[in-house]
Amino acid sequence: MNRVPILPALGVLLLLSCGQKENEKQQNIIKGFELSEVMMRSTTTETVHRQPIETEMNFFGKISADKNNYIDVYPLVGGNVISVNVELGDFVHKGQVLATIRSTEMAGMQKDISDAKTDLAVAQNNLRVAQEMYEGKLSTEKEVLEAQSQLTKARDQLKRAEAVGTIYNIRNGNIYAVVAPISGYIVQKNINKDMQLRSDRSDNIFDVANTSNVWAMVNVNEADIDKIGLGMKAEVATLSYPDKKFYGKIDKIFKIIDPQTNAMQARVVLDNVRGLLIPESKATIKVFNTQDSNAIAVPSPAIIFDNNKNYVVQFLSQSNLKVREVKILQQTGAITYISEGLEEGDRVVTNNQLMIYRSLNDQ
Repeated sequence: MNRVPILPALGVLLLLSCGQKENEKQQNIIKGFELSEVMMRSTTTETVHRQPIETEMNFFGKISADKNNYIDVYPLVGGNVISVNVELGDFVHKGQVLATIRSTEMAGMQKDISDAKTDLAVAQNNLRVAQEMYEGKLSTEKEVLEAQSQLTKARDQLKRAEAVGTIYNIRNGNIYAVVAPISGYIVQKNINKDMQLRSDRSDNIFDVANTSNVWAMVNVNEADIDKIGLGMKAEVATLSYPDKKFYGKIDKIFKIIDPQTNAMQARVVLDNVRGLLIPESKATIKVFNTQDSNAIAVPSPAIIFDNNKNYVVQFLSQSNLKVREVKILQQTGAITYISEGLEEGDRVVTNNQLMIYRSLNDQ
């Protein structure tokens, strides 16, 4: 009778048992990496790409009306203010009557137009008579030419009088109407009902600003002047709407330093069709400078800082996620630039990443 050696048999059983436990352990680990369907629906990922590095600079400034669409309105005549039809902050349309003024100057201009019309009628009649007399051999050709010359002068005089009347918006009576030169908002008002205006007044009575476009004026400290350039992208926020961002580019740099602020100004043109940007309101402005070098760009929310190191969760599939340590080259707002740890085309988790990171580390 042959006996089977006991020690080798026990060794085989032990190896089989260890292998089974290792397989069970591996299965448990793999199972722990898998995201549930519910979690998958709330988990977002993004593919990383290599792109030029942008630096972010923060400045303070203010919103200003577009000076190219900002009109000072002056009274062209003196007199007594009969009515003021608008208030500060009102929106007005081009040609809308802002105020009316009773003026003796208007009466004089109307008389000039009336006199010019009368002179024209007389000159036309004189020419007709001179031509009839010339045809009847009762006058000379010289008299006809003289009558034609007087008619030409009378027409020119009427044109001049009517041109002045157009400039002053002359209507019947001695009332002068102040009208809006453009559509926009009343941003300054220096006139009230019953005010007496001098004919030699040099101050404007209204300012009208079209604010469909506005300017963000950036205050640039002397130390940052060399960092600012034309065409740089800008992001503007105001206290009125802190959650809204407005975007534009630097289109002009004023090479003058204000002695009071020791700052130079740069201008960003912003679309303001919705009227959310109010002139003279304070603004915070981020300016982005695109460098010549490039790097892997990762959404900043994907970065996990733990134990003085930075990590991301790489997404390969629902059941295959990995924690990757990364080296940060530079962080600019919503974008973090990576020098090591990821390759272009890798996918990283941008939502639920902290929860997944902890779950992976607990395995």
